[in-house]
Amino acid sequence: MMLSCGPLAQREKGAFIYAVHLPFGGADAFGGGFNAGGFPGGEAQRPRRARKPRKAVGNAFTRTLINLAVTAVFALGYFYIQLPAINLHAEEFYVFAFLVCAVYCGCAVLTSGFQGSDFKGYVGFVKKQCLIPAAAVVALVVVILVGSLASWVVLRASAYSQLLPIQTGDFTAEIEEISYDQIPMLDADSAARLGSRKLGELSDMVSQFEILPTYNQINYQGRPVRVTSLAYGDLIKWFTNRAAGLPAYLIIDMVTQEAEVVRLDEGMKYTVAEHFGRNLYRHLRFHYPTMMFDEPVFEIDEEGTPYWVCSRIVKTIGLFGGTDVHGAVLVNAITGESEYYEEVPSWVDRVYSYDIIMEQYDYYGMYHNGFWNSMFGQRDVTLTTEGWNYIAIDDDVYMYTGVTSVTSDQSNIGFILSNQRTKETHFYSIAGATESSAQDSAESQVQQMNYDATFPLLLNIADQPTYFMALKGNDGLVKMYAMVNVEQYDIVSTGSSVADCESNYRHTLASRGLIAAGEAEVVGGETLTGDGIVAEIRSAVIDGNTHYYVRMEHGVGYLDFSAAQLPRAVLIDKGDHIYYTYRLDGAEFPENGIVPTESLWFEGETPESGTN
Repeated sequence: MMLSCGPLAQREKGAFIYAVHLPFGGADAFGGGFNAGGFPGGEAQRPRRARKPRKAVGNAFTRTLINLAVTAVFALGYFYIQLPAINLHAEEFYVFAFLVCAVYCGCAVLTSGFQGSDFKGYVGFVKKQCLIPAAAVVALVVVILVGSLASWVVLRASAYSQLLPIQTGDFTAEIEEISYDQIPMLDADSAARLGSRKLGELSDMVSQFEILPTYNQINYQGRPVRVTSLAYGDLIKWFTNRAAGLPAYLIIDMVTQEAEVVRLDEGMKYTVAEHFGRNLYRHLRFHYPTMMFDEPVFEIDEEGTPYWVCSRIVKTIGLFGGTDVHGAVLVNAITGESEYYEEVPSWVDRVYSYDIIMEQYDYYGMYHNGFWNSMFGQRDVTLTTEGWNYIAIDDDVYMYTGVTSVTSDQSNIGFILSNQRTKETHFYSIAGATESSAQDSAESQVQQMNYDATFPLLLNIADQPTYFMALKGNDGLVKMYAMVNVEQYDIVSTGSSVADCESNYRHTLASRGLIAAGEAEVVGGETLTGDGIVAEIRSAVIDGNTHYYVRMEHGVGYLDFSAAQLPRAVLIDKGDHIYYTYRLDGAEFPENGIVPTESLWFEGETPESGTN
């Protein structure tokens, strides 16, 4: 290569431009040119600039204050919205702590300027800024691992099996016969329908409020009822009505099936339907930041004052195992006043939820002979059935559920009754049909009606364990009732009223030799016998059943013969001399002038011919 200053050299603004002469054909001899800077390629390449380090914000003290302030704002906002319990036993606490540490690290890196010349340098920089939060995260992870290991059911099977103290009971000796006028006849779905219908009748409320779907069963003034609170229709209706609060709550009588809207002199301002500071969950968390709570339950005391019963959840095995209840916080729904009780007042009916009781019994049934027995061999391993129900005993509400062997789901080996206030639990060993089998038996008894059976209650009828259930039509309303014997579930009786159903069931038990003939009379009412000459007959179809209304000569009112219960009623003619039994419960004569009958026989027949 030769450098010359030949004719091509020119002066331009005091600078010389030299032409470069290349051998072997000039600039293109190597298949490409050189740029003006003497480098291969078509364009000039500039040397890379060294990236300027980002400046840190202020000094170390200022940066720390900024980092702490941003983290505190995040923590307060997250706490206000998510309401985690500040408790090492609460899983949500660890999520909260990890997020707080992550936010602090992010702020520390940003305010310190991302210092570092390469990847390794950046990693070292981040470690330096996040040393304390990272150490806290590592410590929490260790706590989680150790706490989880201490809660592991494989190691703590014995502790899990002892969560629920269980007493073995005698069913006929401990469970008294309940009068039919104390038997809850409605399930939660039917109660909800009645409540919605009742609210729809109130023009001043239906446009502004709706009903909470949680109908809690309690004993109120000696009656089994379901209660629930109103809720605001939407956010705008909350805004326009919040000053006065929720004006009423609903009571559904489970025996008479009557719905009542109880109007309050002062509205409820602390409910699960509220927002901001008056929201019940937020109200609880701000007053009890370290407590864990079960889902609040709406109840009323004997004076009708509305409360929220908020059961305190504790973990008794390791950090995360052995869920149990230790007392409850009672919150006045009107004033927001709250108080924690280790032993709740006697008017409170529900402290232990059904799922906690069933979970604890399942631990007992699975692990009382050890963990490995629950996996291999499975000697005496039992579980609760899938459903549950409630019944009032001695002014307390008891949860009922069946118990079945883990190797069979076709029959029950017994059942448990558990007090929802004290957790006192009794196991009754009675082999028999599962609840679902009893439901199928009841539905098959009236299969032409296409009724659906509710989950059964367990009653003592004539010292016989008996499933009682309502039969509902397609409209969701109760049409009939059924009783099924637990031990012999082919014994099924139905009736258009609870009294009719019980009467038919007792007569069936007597005909099968399970009780004496004298025990066939219904407890709680006076069974009377009458006879006379038929003067008039009328008929009507009610809920798919034909009823014959018979007026006797010189009689007042009508006798009601249900063809579904007394098929021989179709044989009654005017002028016949008939005999019948009926029952009066305290009143001389029903107000509507109609007396339901229980049996029927004709002249020359015996009374047994008139029973089913």
